[in-house]
Amino acid sequence: MSIKTIDTKMLQKMFLAGAANLEAKKEFINELNVFPVPDGDTGTNMTLTIMSAAKEVSALENADMNAVSKAISSGSLRGARGNSGVILSQLLRGFTKEIRDCEEIDVPTLAKACERATATAYKAVMKPKEGTILTVAKGIAQKAAELAETTDDLEVFLPEVLSHAQEVLAKTPDLLPVLKEAGVVDSGGQGLLEVLVGAYDAFQGKEIDYSAIEAGGGTKIVKPSAQAEADIKFGYCTEFIIMTEKAFTDQEETEFKAYLESIGDSIVCVADDDIVKIHVHTNDPGLAIQKALTYGQLSRMKIDNMREEHQEKLIRDAEKVAAQQKKEKKEPRKPVGFIAVSIGEGMNDIFRELGVDYIIEGGQTMNPSTEDMLTAIDHVNAEHIFILPNNKNIILAANQAQSLTKDKDILVIPTKTVPQGITAVINYMPEADIDTNVDVMKEGIANVKTGQITYAVRDTRIDDKEIHEGDIMGIGDAGILSVGQSVEQTAKEMLSKLVEEDSELISLYYGQDVLEEDALSFAKEVEELYPDVDVDMHAGGQPIYYYVISVE
Repeated sequence: MSIKTIDTKMLQKMFLAGAANLEAKKEFINELNVFPVPDGDTGTNMTLTIMSAAKEVSALENADMNAVSKAISSGSLRGARGNSGVILSQLLRGFTKEIRDCEEIDVPTLAKACERATATAYKAVMKPKEGTILTVAKGIAQKAAELAETTDDLEVFLPEVLSHAQEVLAKTPDLLPVLKEAGVVDSGGQGLLEVLVGAYDAFQGKEIDYSAIEAGGGTKIVKPSAQAEADIKFGYCTEFIIMTEKAFTDQEETEFKAYLESIGDSIVCVADDDIVKIHVHTNDPGLAIQKALTYGQLSRMKIDNMREEHQEKLIRDAEKVAAQQKKEKKEPRKPVGFIAVSIGEGMNDIFRELGVDYIIEGGQTMNPSTEDMLTAIDHVNAEHIFILPNNKNIILAANQAQSLTKDKDILVIPTKTVPQGITAVINYMPEADIDTNVDVMKEGIANVKTGQITYAVRDTRIDDKEIHEGDIMGIGDAGILSVGQSVEQTAKEMLSKLVEEDSELISLYYGQDVLEEDALSFAKEVEELYPDVDVDMHAGGQPIYYYVISVE
């Protein structure tokens, strides 16, 4: 017996099953990311996006198609994070626009919904790239339209669409060379496929584990500056240097890393000749120190209580919010305001000193959602608001917030790095009109080249470079510029590819895992290497990235 339609109740089940399956596979999807950096990855971003919608859908009882469609669309639009999350939200938005007025969904309607979903997503991306989630969506829409001409049976239609989606996904490396080099399929396309697999499982009547949705979303939204104290598993940030009396062998490094992993997380172990730099989050710093003493003497020891710092920050943040709300009630709307995404206390302070009204913390470590952007817009009491995403993976979410805001003029300056954002604010001219300032800021950020120093979280091959877990990487605007074992040496190699004859300024922002004295020493080396270029150094305080460096 064939099945010809999907009713509202089945649609709810299929959507929630798709969300649950994506949540279950998010780490697998994260592993497909080409860049092996410890960032907010595709699987995480897509899961947080769909879980925002799943929360609204699961709360509905006896709803009609329009209510379910609205919950899917609104929840995903506001919860969208990262480029992959925004594209997923646009796919869901287009899909639900086609089905919202139906009592039941048949094959022709499904085909039209897939076509509208794809068109909506392509329209949202300024420069669509093939070999991505968009390609998989397009393949689904084309196959759906083809099958709608030959069958009205969903038991025939759905598995064939799913099979074709898998075939298209398998071909993404042929369309995007960077995927082929890394030996992976597109992570966003894989995420979309996981949603379809989960939905089809529900259609077939398979038993689905909805516990992640019932628990409130499965993936916890944790920003480095807003992490709940209960979620801080290891309370002490512990750093020191081991001065070894003999060479620190690869075997010793592997054994010590394994030991640190048994007592904590967020581990960095970098050996450079007779110096070994260590960073670990643990509940017993003494254990790490005792073990380290078996390899040599210790220097520059630093232990911070992260739970205590968290409590102090909560108080400071609450005071700031209260003061801001009080200020907004009293003051009339000003002409211009600024919102910036930032990644560390030092960076935050720089933006505040430059007059930025609202800081969204997260950046690379956790891409802010469209909802985060809308909250910031609501807090800035200005007629025209400039948003500085400061990350290429956040620009689409900012654009989405812009389209959802009706009572204020939102202007997204497409800054891809924090240094670009700083330059954009510096270039703002209060005496000029809005359009002139948009042009001036865009022109200014075009002159900023940025490099970032971090560590690899997995083995991969990219940009003709063999990268292993734990390697230090220098990442430029267009790809990986250098790979090495030493932070400073890798940074200098990266700089050699950023600095040109007409370069005038090098700005160094050192992160939370770099000691000030080390940063000063490194800045001095850079000055000696480039005597004709001004060198500025700032405490950025950013996590994950040892240095963020800009060249202008």
